[in-house]
Amino acid sequence: MGVTGGIGSGKSLVCRIFQLLGVPVYDADSRAKELMATDSVLVEQIKKEFGTQSYSTDGHIERTALAQTVFADSAKLEKLNRLVHPRVGEDYNHWLVQYFDKPYVIKEAALIYEAGSWKGLDKVIVVSSPEDLRMKRVLSRDPHRTAKDIQSIFRNQMPEEEKLKRADFVIINDESQLVIPQILRLHEQFVKVN
Repeated sequence: MGVTGGIGSGKSLVCRIFQLLGVPVYDADSRAKELMATDSVLVEQIKKEFGTQSYSTDGHIERTALAQTVFADSAKLEKLNRLVHPRVGEDYNHWLVQYFDKPYVIKEAALIYEAGSWKGLDKVIVVSSPEDLRMKRVLSRDPHRTAKDIQSIFRNQMPEEEKLKRADFVIINDESQLVIPQILRLHEQFVKVN
């Protein structure tokens, strides 16, 4: 099962609730950040493509600088994604093996459709929120980002309308509908099927 949605839609909140229900959740975005710092093959590829300044002298990735570079240039973002997504895919497959006995697992990723990883999932849940609310949430959550930075991220993610067309299930997180009952209904359905 996949969970996706635009930045600030509430994917992580939804996945935390699934975790409280005992569902294993693979957070692809967090794992990607970790792999960009620890996977020696990926680190070398990033340095080769984006320069050694992508990492600090103590070996930590310069996320803010790299993000500003790639979100300002779609070709560079595509290059970075071509490096990172296969490594995350391998990591996910290794993670998945330990949960073969569970009724279902969740892969949380902002770019499930863009990366093509939806093809390896049974179903995809899209978490939907209005763009103005998503902007407000991200500005509140990430003080290092400006509205311009977030708009750039919006432009580089698949439009929500397209995600909704492709979705098998939708969770509305617009602060006018309760999220937990929506998740509980889906959980009951998924457990019955498996």
